[in-house]
Amino acid sequence: MTSADLPEPQVRPSDGVPGSGGLVDRHGRTATDLRVSLTDRCNLRCTYCMPPEGLQWLPKAEQLTDDEVARLVGIGVERLGIREVRFTGGEPLLRPGLVGIVEAATALSPRPEVSLTTNAIGLARVAPALAAAGLDRINVSLDTLDRERFKQLAYRDRLDDVLAGLAAAQEAGLTPVKVNAVLLHGVNDSDALPLLDFCLEHGYQLRFIEQMPLDAHHAWTRGRMVTAEDILEQLSAAHELTPDTEERGSAPAERWLVDGGPATVGIIASVTRSFCGTCDRTRLTADGQIRNCLFAREESDLRTAMREGATDDELADRWRIATLAKLPGHGIDDPSFLQPSRPMSAIGG
Repeated sequence: MTSADLPEPQVRPSDGVPGSGGLVDRHGRTATDLRVSLTDRCNLRCTYCMPPEGLQWLPKAEQLTDDEVARLVGIGVERLGIREVRFTGGEPLLRPGLVGIVEAATALSPRPEVSLTTNAIGLARVAPALAAAGLDRINVSLDTLDRERFKQLAYRDRLDDVLAGLAAAQEAGLTPVKVNAVLLHGVNDSDALPLLDFCLEHGYQLRFIEQMPLDAHHAWTRGRMVTAEDILEQLSAAHELTPDTEERGSAPAERWLVDGGPATVGIIASVTRSFCGTCDRTRLTADGQIRNCLFAREESDLRTAMREGATDDELADRWRIATLAKLPGHGIDDPSFLQPSRPMSAIGG
């Protein structure tokens, strides 16, 4: 994406300036959606994310404490205009203080929408507590319904736990329950239709995500990626898909009505149909770094400043300045594109 693809800047004099305004970049986009990684650890080893042996995890001393997470989320909501907070990982269910962190976020004023992206292992046990803490909804990663392919993809035999977590989330009222799927050539690229039929049967909302260059071993190639067009071709062989006319806004997924609706299926085509021009996201890593783009190669350190006594106003100013530097697009198609040094598990979705 080039700057020509972006809307004309709408930056007001006070926006992005230290001491005032929200999270506005130099291209007129305002970040109102915060993704918070609570841990870089995970109990699966999905091949598009990390190697089977895992990664070198963050030392505990470098991770934000529960109180520090709550403080920074509060600054985002109360001072910087954040309206949606999504907790991610790694796997956020591995964070012991997750329920309390959710409770602190939902107690903020104005209250943000609070959601969770998870692999759902252990969700069956904790879904009622998350609902009681005020969590609004759940996104669950599920790439196949075939047990052997699940083991091949994730290096763990945990499909039953994921399915139980999905059912528990729906029963707890964490709806709409969304399912996120990544398809890989030669592995699970035939699973698009079974996943859609499963979600239609259970009332889940399915979203396919094009594989992005965020794997730990930097093996991604565009030529091996299952594209949005590939997915649509598979689904259209069995279902009538019509574009959803509802305003998309800054939502990353393009949606189609399935057999006339009301059920829909979405595709997040981050690579082939990039939506950088309407991006409204900012990211906080588990070790307290602000990333203004999923593919950013630079971060802004809030943890150190916070631990050295920075005030809420000073931390908010650092966040605003970090946002100003956001590039017009991710640049995957640019010959000079370099994959971020951190993998997805250390960034947060």
